[in-house]
Amino acid sequence: MSASRKLTRIAVLVSVGRHPVSGVARYSRNDAAALEIGRALSRQHGARLDTLHAGDPANPALEEYLALGAEHVEVLACSPDGDAAAALAVRLQDYDLVLTGTCAEGAFDSGMLPYELADALGYPLVGAAVDIEVAEARVTVRQFLPKGVRRRVEAALPAVVAVHPLASVTPRYAYARQRAGSIDTSHVKPPLSADAAEWTVAPAQRKPVRLVAQEKRSGHARMLSATTTESRGGSVVIEGTSVEKAQVILGYLREHQLIDY
Repeated sequence: MSASRKLTRIAVLVSVGRHPVSGVARYSRNDAAALEIGRALSRQHGARLDTLHAGDPANPALEEYLALGAEHVEVLACSPDGDAAAALAVRLQDYDLVLTGTCAEGAFDSGMLPYELADALGYPLVGAAVDIEVAEARVTVRQFLPKGVRRRVEAALPAVVAVHPLASVTPRYAYARQRAGSIDTSHVKPPLSADAAEWTVAPAQRKPVRLVAQEKRSGHARMLSATTTESRGGSVVIEGTSVEKAQVILGYLREHQLIDY
């Protein structure tokens, strides 16, 4: 790559989110943060900004990205069981910077799209970005790390950057921008994936609820236990038959009202 390469083309990849209570389709808040960062970089460097989505062009949630500042949303028509990463990789060959969210909002989404896309394009990938700067053909990313820790990472352009949900931007919704923008559909022919025939799509299953005994100690006792190491009681059953061991577990569940039979 030439050291004089400038930031001229930015792509922001957006997905369809899902409301955590009603399940209604909406824009993804993580992708909205990526879009806002892309808009700021576009204004700063005079770069072209394209907003892309791989999926159903008729999904009404895509119009919300117009209200959040995307002038147009280009939709790569893709079936629910299609390979979105392969379709996007064909379209994103000549972009200097590709911004994505960390993960979609479909409950058990894998978050593998940025990695698959970077691998297909041959670009470096930087994840968990909370803010992004571009200078001298390099992108500088401040990454989110646990316990409030932050880290700065540099990568050469072109690059793929996955934006963290806690990115330091505030998207602004404007209905007038939604009316002025447009949803455009395009078709690409990605190479067939050898694993596509083995994929299955199913509704997300509810996670099992872990049984926890009700805390009966006072607040003062609980605060003391947080600063000291103490035995919390209980018993270890080694001897006896499987029936006797099961009776011990059943007795514990009844004692703490975790079952009602």
